[in-house]
Order: sequence, then C-alpha cells, then structure tokens
Amino acid sequence: MFTVFNEELAKEAREIRDRHQAFAAGRWTDAELADHQLREFRRTVAYVKANSPFYARHLAAVDPDSVTAATPGQLASVPFTTKDDLRREFENVLSLPLSKAWIFYETTGTTGRSTPCPRNNTDSLHNNTALTVYYDTIFRQFGDEQVIGVSGPTELHAFGDTFGDVCRNLGHAVAKMWPHSPMVGYDRALETLRVLPATGLFSTPGMALSLAKKAYAAGLHPRRDFRLDVLMCTGELASPSLLDNIGEVWGAKVYNALYASQEASVMGAAGADGTLYTAPLLNLYEVIDPDTGLAVEPGPDGVRTGELVVTSLYQGSKPLVRYRTGDLVRFGPAAGDRTLPAPTLEVLGRTRDTLLIGGNRISGYDLEELLLTHPRGYLDYQIVIDAVDGRDELTLHFETPPDGEGVRIDEKAVAGAVRERLDVPVRFEYGPLGGVTTTGAMVSWKAARVEDRRPAAPDAERAAALAVAGGRAQ
Repeated sequence: MFTVFNEELAKEAREIRDRHQAFAAGRWTDAELADHQLREFRRTVAYVKANSPFYARHLAAVDPDSVTAATPGQLASVPFTTKDDLRREFENVLSLPLSKAWIFYETTGTTGRSTPCPRNNTDSLHNNTALTVYYDTIFRQFGDEQVIGVSGPTELHAFGDTFGDVCRNLGHAVAKMWPHSPMVGYDRALETLRVLPATGLFSTPGMALSLAKKAYAAGLHPRRDFRLDVLMCTGELASPSLLDNIGEVWGAKVYNALYASQEASVMGAAGADGTLYTAPLLNLYEVIDPDTGLAVEPGPDGVRTGELVVTSLYQGSKPLVRYRTGDLVRFGPAAGDRTLPAPTLEVLGRTRDTLLIGGNRISGYDLEELLLTHPRGYLDYQIVIDAVDGRDELTLHFETPPDGEGVRIDEKAVAGAVRERLDVPVRFEYGPLGGVTTTGAMVSWKAARVEDRRPAAPDAERAAALAVAGGRAQ
C-alpha cells in the first residue's frame, strides 16, 4: 500500500501491471517486444553511466544511442559485467544511494564476498508484478481459500518479502516460517503448516524434503496429516524428476517456481503448465559460449545452450548491464500453445559445476535427471563419485521413509541408464543423510549433492556447505 502515499508510484504501478497483463494475455507483437527491449536497454545503459561510479568507468566508451538493434553483433560492443566486478566494486555498482532504497539485501557470502543488493520501489514493482501475473496462472487452479507458507530466509534476503508480497497481491494469506531460525525451528514450522492448514508452500527443494523427514520423525505423515495442494520450489537446481518425487512425498503439485538471484532479481518464473518462462519485459537475454564469450546460435529446434547473460530493463537501485550469471541454460523459443507467450528456460546449473564422469561431460541438471528418473518416494539423496582402479564409479545414496511406504527404486533401470549415458557402474546405499544436502541454496547444488572423492585438493565449496550445515538450527 506504499503507492497510496505517492501518486507517481501509484501511476507507475498501474502502468507496469497493465503491461505485464497484456503481455501474458498475448496482446504484444514481436515487434512491440523488440522495441520495448531495445528502448529499455538503451535507457539502462544511459542510466547506469550517469549514476553508477563503476559503470561510468566500465561503459565510458559506450554510446547507448549507437545500439540500434539488440543483436549479438551490436551488443558485443558493450562490455560484460561479471561476478568479480560486483565483488571488487561493491557499492560502486549501485546507481542509487542506499538511502533511496526501501530495503537492503545482500548475497550470502558463503562462496565469496557478500555484495549489496538493495531494492527501491521501482525494483519491487517490476519484479513482483511479473511474478504476480505469472503465478496467478498457477494459484487460480486451487481456488480462493488459500493459505501459503513461505519457508525461506527473511534476514538480508528477498525470499520472504517477495513471495509474501506476491501472495498478498493474489489475495492469499501468508505464513512466514524459516525452520532454521532459532525462533521457529522445524517442530513449530510443521505445526503451523498442519494447524492452519497451509494449502501451499514456497521453499527450496531441499527444504521441502527436510520438512517431510522431520514430519516422519514427529510421527506425522506428509500426505495424510497436511493439506498442501501446491509446492513452489526455488533457490536450488531442480530436475523434473526431483520435483515429481517431492510431489509424490507430499501428495501435491510441485513447480520449479522461480529462477532468480539476489544480484539480478527475477530471470524466470513458472506458469501453470510447469514450464519455466523468461520475463522479457524485465530482462534482455543473451546466451553465450562460456569459454569464448561469443553468442550461441540456436540449434534445429531453436534452443540455445550456453551461459546466460542478462541486462535489466528497468532502472532501479542496481541495474546490471550484460551480466554474466555463470549459469548454464537451455533457452527455448516462445510458442503459442503454452501458458505464457515468453521464451523458456531450463537452468542446468553453474558453468563450473559441469562434471566429467567416465570421460563424459554432463551438467548437474542432466546428472540429477539421469539418476532420479526412476526412483520415487525417497526423502533425500546424494551422489558420490569415486575412482576405483582408474575407473569412475557412482554411488547413489537414498534416505527413505521409515515405513518404506511409496518407495520405488528400480536399481536395474537406473544402472542401465547410467551405463548408456556415462559408461560407468553405479552402486546404491540406503540410510540417513546429513544436513549438507540442504545447503544448495546457500552454497551450490554440487557442494550439497555431490561428494567427489577423485580430486586430490580439498573442495572449498564442499567445506563451506558442511560448515553451513553444522551451524544451522536443527
């Protein structure tokens, strides 16, 4: 309701809402979208040059008016922004002083220096409006009497504020609960979900499984003692098979709800059909070869695979220009028969998390999908990679419910798929897994899910994940 006290913001909010609703309804032409993206790209470049000390230097040789088309050839004249730039330049990247923000967030700092990520009202209006319009296609499937749990951090992180605001926009009640907080804990979070009862939950995939484990430990059954209809998972790499498993465990529909970062804000969000869509009114997207920095050409199916690069198409506290996300994606073309008329994303994991197994290179997303296509009903999993007599070998470790109900793990089918794709053997182990598997959002998917015993040097990220797991409230 802050817009009630600022007529200019109220007008801006209505204009942003109308644009996003018209786009989602398919009322934008390709030419209108291209004009919008070029115009806002040029505005962002001019804005950051005028307001950010870093960009004043970094883009000194760039004339925004010289960019007459958002094509790879023309965009190549604008330098990339990297994560190292953000860590080194810190507050110099900001285009507005902190006093002009409405809230301050920062990155976790588990794998490098924390960097400031303030939001002003313009930032929140643009991002939260896009999410509201996209998520309306999902939540309307479940009726009007909804109570949504938001199980994510609130201190210095946008998770709780963003999803709380979006659910409020959609007319749904919200209960914020972060089980790792000493003020909440798992027992209280589960009791809140059960008693309300909550019909939906925003959480990481790891948290959704952790809550199920804690429910069993408390003598409760996730499907029978809770009323969850929908889980909105975000914050970690999640393959379709992992999401399907979470849905079976809870008896709910599960979405890969959001692709975002503290630095770049919203880059993708789910629609009702389960597809992860780009937000082309918020960002200009590029896909590059992570080694050469050159634009990737689409394949015969129109899909481009490479590192995602984004430019903010709104001018708030910290717009970024040609920001290299470090994430490997499959970027698909828009299609008229889908829930939303936007290009699509599959987020395959960080470029540096690609693994070499049995001489075959595979992304984290594809490895998880390969291993988890057949198993269902498990509460947690971890991958161990060993070199035995000079040959790679996988161990897939599952934690399953104490009663074994609903568990289906076809070891033969998994082993056959792994042999065909990676030409390595796979063993299976069963038993409890530690808290490190819950740290994907704080550190990385690889650090949380993969124990690679092959390297001689210690894995700094794995050590960071173990430290985070050890310091959390249980």
